[in-house]
Parts: sequence; structure tokens; C-alpha cells
Amino acid sequence: MSSNLDDELWPGSPEPGGDSEDFGQLLDEALHQGPSHHAQGETFMGIVVKVTPKGVFMDIGQKTEGLIPLHEFTQPDGSVTVKAGDELECIVDRHADAAEGYLPLSHLKAARMKSWDTLEQAFRSGLLVSGRVTGKTKGGLDVDVGVPAFMPGSQIDVRPYTNPDSLFGHDIAVKIVKLNRRRGNVVVSRKAAMEDEYGNLKHETLAALEEGAVVQGVVKNLTDYGVFIDLGGIDGLLHITEISHGRITHPSEALQVGEQISVKVLKLDREKERISLGLRQVTPDPWASVVERYTPGTPVQGRVVSVTDYGAFVELEPGVEGLIHISEMTWSRRMKHPSKVVKVGDLVPAVVLDAKPEQHRVSLGIKQLEADPWTTVAQRYSIGSVVEGRVRKLIGFGAFIEIEEGIDGLVHVSDMSWTKRIKNPSEALKKGQITQAVILAIDPNNRRLSLGIKQLQPDAWESFFHVHNPGDIVRGRVTRAAKFGVFVELAAGVEGLCHQSETPPMAGRSKDDPALPIGAEMDFKIIKMVESDHKIGLSARAVLEDTERTRFSEYHRQAAAASGDFEGAVREPGEEDGPA
Repeated sequence: MSSNLDDELWPGSPEPGGDSEDFGQLLDEALHQGPSHHAQGETFMGIVVKVTPKGVFMDIGQKTEGLIPLHEFTQPDGSVTVKAGDELECIVDRHADAAEGYLPLSHLKAARMKSWDTLEQAFRSGLLVSGRVTGKTKGGLDVDVGVPAFMPGSQIDVRPYTNPDSLFGHDIAVKIVKLNRRRGNVVVSRKAAMEDEYGNLKHETLAALEEGAVVQGVVKNLTDYGVFIDLGGIDGLLHITEISHGRITHPSEALQVGEQISVKVLKLDREKERISLGLRQVTPDPWASVVERYTPGTPVQGRVVSVTDYGAFVELEPGVEGLIHISEMTWSRRMKHPSKVVKVGDLVPAVVLDAKPEQHRVSLGIKQLEADPWTTVAQRYSIGSVVEGRVRKLIGFGAFIEIEEGIDGLVHVSDMSWTKRIKNPSEALKKGQITQAVILAIDPNNRRLSLGIKQLQPDAWESFFHVHNPGDIVRGRVTRAAKFGVFVELAAGVEGLCHQSETPPMAGRSKDDPALPIGAEMDFKIIKMVESDHKIGLSARAVLEDTERTRFSEYHRQAAAASGDFEGAVREPGEEDGPA
């Protein structure tokens, strides 16, 4: 078999229609040179006779021997890849040096010519060829496909390829996208080869897939919302919620690019080529038997994986997390944030409070590891004892005082002062203030403790009632008026009511004026006392009437004494005169 090579490979070859003298000279050489009457570019199959420093001697038949330069078989390390007896394809190369009497041959040019034939056929048919990446050049890679070829960077992969150096020395499948034999230019594409391969593979994969089937795939790409799995020519989406039975914040916590996994086909749309996958569906659901493993009261230990404003999530086992609510972290009510107790990564002991597998919830508690202080509060405190604590919280009707860790007592506004009418607890207390109080009631079952501050001082009302009785004359100051009378301050924190009917008439007073002037100090007679209701009835009119009666009696005594009427002089005030 013989063939003509391209001008690019054989610079001395004439083009069709070229110089006729050169062509005639070559023809004469081919026909009249004895045993070497062989045309330039003619190919043969020969056998290696011997290998010497001068070259490789070949027997090509017809009593003709040829010589191939030794450098065509010499490796960079100096070793020779050919030996006597090897059968090689070679081509007549008049431009090569050869010993006298031997036909100049080339094995490399024969192989290269054959490669060009193969490449042209592959290019015309759109077939894939194999090439070895030999190096990196500006804008792409050098690839040996039998002849040097160029692969642009944009044609390395179907997606941007970040590490082309990883392909050096590797054999890859490529598609020829441009070929010019005359110029010796070949452009190849690994991307096009992959697309062709993926196209065929995609069709086969889609045809074989069924919903519910478990298939093998390779993690191709990770995103915030899920993972793309290469199923073979087509990608399926594994949503983040379908990766694990537990809660994960990013797919990278469970999977890595390049990892091979088994997934279940959850949904398949062949027309739109969309595939939804599930990973957790191919593993046993740990929540199915969670009630058996985590019964209420069971002590457990886990690692804190997340801390929120309302509590901390603890991983009890892969796929099962429990929540320690902020209210279950300590018996005290003054903790502001769970981070004050636990941090992410902490290994914490806890107690199972409740398990609801259908809702994927396990409730845990830390404070239950310690005794509830309310169970012994009745043994440690008694009604009437004085305690000290910090004002933890002010509310509309009172203040909570923490007397120890986890024990708060309520001071109602009515128990803050004997003498002042407290409308808001801030009038008597401030948050954070240390104060004493008296225990008024203990209710451990309802976790309630009633405290009083005014009980630290004697009750002004109680003292007043102990030293006064109805009929006593007391001094008081009019402090405020009402439609039905005036209120009179008798002592610090003690008021009495002088009804309008118990006030004397006053000249010039209008109906809108108070029954008695505000701020006026005068004597009042106690006409009624109700200790249980803290009520005292007063009368200013009775004091005036008593005064007038006393004066009238005194006048009669003086008149009787002057007239010698001894009996009239000693008559008691208020005693009526007998008949005349």
C-alpha cells in the first residue's frame, strides 16, 4: 500500500500541477535507482534486522533493506523501544539520512500519516478519538491524538474546569471539532465528547428510571437548598429536607462532592427531565422507634447543635434531636438567654420529658437533674418569717422578689405600705433593689409565695384601735372632701370620715363648698369604729353640741350657787331640771 503525504509533513513533495522538471526527476529516481527504486512516501511493512547506533535496519522484502534513524525509537531516558524481529510499518523518506545502499525510511512519519487518515475519518463521521494530555499552552491544553492537537480551555468540560493540571498525562476521549491536514492543525473538545456521551447515557438512564426505585449516583454539586446527583448522563435534585431524618443547615454537613451514594427516586418527569431524589428514604427512620428508646424520665446525654432564643437543640443520635426549652434549663426564672447555660458543641446531660415521634419532637430538661426547691419550701420557710431578696420584676398589681434560686414571692400593692395608698409598685420598689419582706402564705403545689413589706412595721390602724374607743375626742386635719362628707387624718396612715350630717352649719357656705375647710385642724368625736374594715366615723357637730351643753350646765351651776340652791349647783351636766 502506498500513499502521498501532505505538503506540511513532506515539504519536498510537489503539488499537483507543480514544476514538471522536479516531478520528472523524482519519477526517474523511482524507476532507475537499482534496488532502491521506491517512490517518496511509499509505505511498507518491514521486519527489524538489527539495531545499531547508526539506526534500525529493516528488511522490507524484494531484496531491499532500509534504515530508520535510531532517534525515532529512543526515549528521554536513553532506552530504545525496538528490537530485532519486531514488525513495523515504515515509509520512504528521501529527506532522512541513510547509509549507502540502504533505503531511507521513517516509522514516525508512517504512523503520523496513518493517524491523519484515522483523524480525517473520525472528523467526517463525528466519532470520538483518544488523546493524551501532554501539557498546558496559552488558552488551553496540548493533546496528542497521534498528531499534536489543541484543546481550548472552554472545551475541557461541560462546566468551568478549575484544575486543568489534573488532566496532565491522562488519556481522555475527545471529539475533533476542526481539522486542517495541509496546515497540520487539529482542534479537539473533551466537552463535546462528554455531551455526546451524556446524551446517549441520559436517554438510557431516563428509560430505565422508575419512581420508587433505588439507584446509585455521584454527588456532583452542593447548593444551599440541596444537592445535584449525577445518575448517569442526567442530574437529579436531592433537596436539603430529603437528605437526613435530622435537621441540617447545609448539605455539606452530610455529603461531599464526588461521593457515591444510593438514593430513591421520589418523583420523575420524563418530558421535563426532572428527577426528585431522597436519601433519608433509603435508611431506617430513627423516629419510628423513638418512643421505645426515650421514655419520659430517661436520663440521656447529647451534644448541643443549635442555640435559639427559646432553647437549645441537642443531638441524641444521628437524625434525632431533642429540645431543651429555656423554661426547662433552670428552676430560676431570671435567665435571659439559653446561651447563659449551654453553648454549641457542649456535651450535656438531660432528662426526657416527652416524646412525640409523629411530630419529630423530644422534649428535654436540665433542671430536673436537681431537686425542685419548691418541694422543700414549706420545710425551709414559715409564715411570719422575715426573708431578704432582690426585686426581679414589677407588674401592675405587685412585685416579684427572688428570695433564692428558683423561688420567687409576690408582694401585692396592698401589702407594700400601711400609710400610703400604692397604685403602682414602682412607687415603693425598684427593679434590682434588695429588700426584706414577711412571708404571708406558702402554696408549694401552685408554686406561690405571698410576701408583705408593710408587715415589717406596726399597723397604724391596729395601734389606733387599741388606744381609742367610740366617744373619744380626737384631734384631726381635714385632708380631702367627698360629696358625702370629708376625710380627716387622725394619725399617720389613719383616716376617719366625718359625714356631711355630722358637720355643723357654717355661715356663707355654698352647696359646692366642702362640709369643712380643707386643711382645717379641729376636734372630732368618734362615733363609730369598725376595726376589720378600717373604718372610723367622726362627728364635728357632736363636739360643738357637747361644748354647748357643758357651757349651759356650767352656767346653771354658777346661777344655783349664787342663789343658794345647793342641789342645782351639783347637778350633773345634761341632767334635766325637775318640775318647778
